[in-house]
Amino acid sequence: MNEITTRILKMLLLVFAVVLAVTIFYHLFFTNYETENAIYYEGSAVSTFQGVYVRNETVRRYEGSGAVRYCADDGAKLGVGSVIAEIYANEEQIDLRRTIAEKEAELAMLSKLENPGTSENAQPAKIASLIDDQFKSMVRQRERGDISAVCSARQDLTVLMSTYEKITNASVDYQDRIVALEDEIARLSRRKTAPDDVIRAESSAYFVSHADGYESSLTVDRVRQLTPEQLSAVTDDGSAAADTGSGMIIGKLIDDYAWYIVGVFDNTKLRLSEDDMATVRLESHPSDLHVQVVSLVSAGDITKTQGVFRCDQLTGEVVQHRTERVDILRETVEGIRVPRSAIRFKDMEITEKDAEGHETVHTENCMGVYVLVGERAVFRRIQKVYEDDQFYLSDLNAGDGFVELYDDIIVKGVVADGE
Repeated sequence: MNEITTRILKMLLLVFAVVLAVTIFYHLFFTNYETENAIYYEGSAVSTFQGVYVRNETVRRYEGSGAVRYCADDGAKLGVGSVIAEIYANEEQIDLRRTIAEKEAELAMLSKLENPGTSENAQPAKIASLIDDQFKSMVRQRERGDISAVCSARQDLTVLMSTYEKITNASVDYQDRIVALEDEIARLSRRKTAPDDVIRAESSAYFVSHADGYESSLTVDRVRQLTPEQLSAVTDDGSAAADTGSGMIIGKLIDDYAWYIVGVFDNTKLRLSEDDMATVRLESHPSDLHVQVVSLVSAGDITKTQGVFRCDQLTGEVVQHRTERVDILRETVEGIRVPRSAIRFKDMEITEKDAEGHETVHTENCMGVYVLVGERAVFRRIQKVYEDDQFYLSDLNAGDGFVELYDDIIVKGVVADGE
């Protein structure tokens, strides 16, 4: 290799090094993209309002006096002749029956623990895991305010903890306690007397153990005539339950499983129409409920739409309230989350096929985003399925040329032409 060739090679290497340095410098300081990962997301338009519950209810009274022992839970379905309550002269017989029920529950639990199959088949590690799960469940139910579920979970937790003690400590024996409970239950049962009176359901209905004073004014046949002023005056503290009738109020009977939620809400995003189906979330209820839109009245202002919603799910939690906060939403939409700040538009040639398979090409100003592919900004379209003030959702399976899950979406550093 002569000297001239060597100099040429050195010169080429120097030029290559300079070009490489300039390229690196350019990408560091002139293509400083800010990106956001395209992730899976679920979106739903939500509107919150103060809902008023409307049901056909009949107040049940007892023309007499005495202590009331309820035999039906709130929200329980009653048939004709079902026992609603028993009347006793005083609280003694009610306390006696409560004590017997507690003893019987403890006896059932201990009998289950002493069953040979319980200790033979149970494994300490498995029981410990179940104890942990049950405790977490009880905490969740408490946060939701579901007292009945908390009591049930606590009882199950007691059984599990006692089972764990039984299988890990051979000296634990509940037989003496079982015998003592059986004797005590028998002794207490001999003190029971028949009730002075028994209140039965005269027709098929759902039972609630209290009245709030709105039973005659908030009825199904008046649900469409309620005004916003009337709705705002409804309270949930029982202050309207001034008793002017004769006899003692035992509770009330609901004659239909269907009930209604009425309230004024913002329908701007939901765009609900009559007969649409929607989902509601109530403060007092642990799970979502499905409703049908019965009536919508906006008086020219869609942000103050008075809606009537029918629900066919009646539970003990629902009947405890007359009004509370309600979240209403349409069906949840899933897609790829695209921030609004990343949206760009680009003229593209779009190929479409007709029913016979013939292709046509036309230019369209497409909405999309630029994504980072290596060091290049590449335009990808979005197929909008939902939008919010902060983001769009693009179809998960839009196909080639559309944004895909986990793309690096450029939110800063590129303009409409990709530069």
